[in-house]
Amino acid sequence: MGYRYIGSKVKVVDNVIGKITEICPSKGRVADLMSGTGVISTELRKRDYKVTANDLMTYSYHHSIVNLKFSSSPKFEKLLNFISNIYDLDIELSPYENVINFLNNIKPKRGYFWNEFSYEGNPQNTERPRNYFSPENAQKLDGIREVINNLSCDHIINDLEKSLLLHDLIMAANDIANIAGTYGHYMSKLNGRALTELKLKCTELFLKSDVENHIVMQGYAEENANKIQCDLCYIDPPYMKRQYAANYHILETLARGDEPEAIGVSGLRPWRDQYSNFCTKTKIRESFKTIIENMECNNFLISYSEDGLLSIEDFELLLSNFGDVNIETFSHKRFRSNNSSLKNELVEYLIHLQC
Repeated sequence: MGYRYIGSKVKVVDNVIGKITEICPSKGRVADLMSGTGVISTELRKRDYKVTANDLMTYSYHHSIVNLKFSSSPKFEKLLNFISNIYDLDIELSPYENVINFLNNIKPKRGYFWNEFSYEGNPQNTERPRNYFSPENAQKLDGIREVINNLSCDHIINDLEKSLLLHDLIMAANDIANIAGTYGHYMSKLNGRALTELKLKCTELFLKSDVENHIVMQGYAEENANKIQCDLCYIDPPYMKRQYAANYHILETLARGDEPEAIGVSGLRPWRDQYSNFCTKTKIRESFKTIIENMECNNFLISYSEDGLLSIEDFELLLSNFGDVNIETFSHKRFRSNNSSLKNELVEYLIHLQC
């Protein structure tokens, strides 16, 4: 399983972590203010930092819970008792493995995902069926989604266990989605891994008895900034006009476990409640100003890109109003959708603002 996610810091994690360790010693408090897939937060935890992870998206919240809040392997005690009434558990497997086997064998259902996001469906707001998932995988998603929701409502799984199972479901769906790069649209024909069967897998958890050191938040960075006190704040803002809430609407629906109205050809959920000012050239400056002025922090490290809405010169000028600015430049391979005309190499910047 892997992240298919624009802006993921998997490829540049060493650059980012190296700069953080240069500015802030280990065991300090670091805020990952737009945590996304949680790659940076996880690496910080491994290096004994105290992490505050925040993101606007619900799926990112669950990723961060999984990355930061497990100190031991999940026991799933109530759920295993529930499952054992249905069939015999495999004593050679861990509780977590038994639960994943249980979910992988849930009876498929022709529900919301099958109807709205497979070519066999009959979507409400467009005449043409959508093709994000094969009909078989869409039915599996519907079956597993319903079971996880019911288990949570019936208190058979706790919040921590729910986050883990939703994380696993999101990762499994992401692995077989019929998309070129984002969920802004689907491929016309099923091909490649979209033809393979949806299968949940156990996440390799990083287990450490430090969960009390870490805080996971969800919300707008501008609104949560005044609730955070840290030695360093790392910010990885969106670079483009396209909103993440629209690009990854299906992952958000999986994370929320709801059935929103699917709008238009792409089947977007209503997403204005997760509109980001960082995707708007006229508002990005005020958002950075709000964060820097309201957070109790003297060091900000910002990832930025040559694709950003502001030129690096404009961005440096903006930040220089708040303190000393130092910029490091490096290149890496770009995330590209299929058939993209963009160049392979992307210039990125690490900007240190010391207030």
